[in-house]
Amino acid sequence: MFEFYWPWMALLLPLPLLIRLFWPRFVQPGEEAPVEGRRTTLLHPSVQRLQASFHGRRPRTAIAGRMHALLLALLWTTLTLTLMRPQWLEPHTEIKTEGYDLMLAVDTSRSMTALDFSRDNRPISRMAVVKGVMGRFVENRSGDRVGLVIFGNQAFVQSPLTLDLPAVRRVLNDVEPGMAGNATAIGDAVGLSVKKLRERPEGSRVLLLVTDGENTAGLIPPLEAARLAAREGVRIYTIGVGSNKEEVMIRGMDGQYHPESDIGLDEETLKDIAELTGGAYFRATNTRALEEISERIDTMEKTEAESRTVLVPHPLYRWPLGLALLLLLALGLFPEGRIRLPEGVGRA
Repeated sequence: MFEFYWPWMALLLPLPLLIRLFWPRFVQPGEEAPVEGRRTTLLHPSVQRLQASFHGRRPRTAIAGRMHALLLALLWTTLTLTLMRPQWLEPHTEIKTEGYDLMLAVDTSRSMTALDFSRDNRPISRMAVVKGVMGRFVENRSGDRVGLVIFGNQAFVQSPLTLDLPAVRRVLNDVEPGMAGNATAIGDAVGLSVKKLRERPEGSRVLLLVTDGENTAGLIPPLEAARLAAREGVRIYTIGVGSNKEEVMIRGMDGQYHPESDIGLDEETLKDIAELTGGAYFRATNTRALEEISERIDTMEKTEAESRTVLVPHPLYRWPLGLALLLLLALGLFPEGRIRLPEGVGRA
């Protein structure tokens, strides 16, 4: 969009015309009343040569006069346009989001290798499903800071809270069962996550706890860690993954899969953790259920965005100013509407 920053400067356009119309007219030298006793004498060493010079000057034609007036009018117009500061306004939309600080805590115990999920009628492990579904969930949290904690025998921060969501997903894709030990330290995972989240502003602290078992390791009891999270204003959404089968195929220490009795999921503790912190508990018994859970959490903790469009000005005064300089050059080359010639050129 085009506009003038100082449009009121256009009032200067008729100024030369007004000066010509209303400026007091000076008395011409020939009209000056003679003063008694006063005589004017011109002293010049070569009066005749001076007089001949003036007589030899070519009279200005009507066309030359109009050209001279046109150049002066254009010069004044371009200078006035420069003072009006023309500019092009380019719309720019700003999106303001307060964002959440979301920590994802993923269980990496050996039981996460259980093949009780399926995709395209093929069995896949719990960990593979969690990495796929939660990875997409992370990448969709535009404007949020997301971090990753893994836990087994102990809890570790794999990725600090960051706005680089693709980087968090890459780190999540590299997570493997057993890399933090084969046990399940739920309380330590909650405590470590709260420690990192408490450094962020209140009201935006969220923890997603994904596990398939019960607390079997660690120094902090899960419910004690949940009370700490409640005091720090951290909402915890707990997700229990795994089918209801009593026996599942789990990868052993030899790298082969063997049928084992699945460690029962401690749903009561997970429900209590969520209730203490104002969150919610979800159970994912298959791939589709986990996808629906991630969509529900994404809706419940949706970041509100406020958009505002501003107009960015791009100055255009250089164009009329450059044209004014060219007109000044033309007035120098064509004084009084005709080209300036060296002395003696064009004379008989």
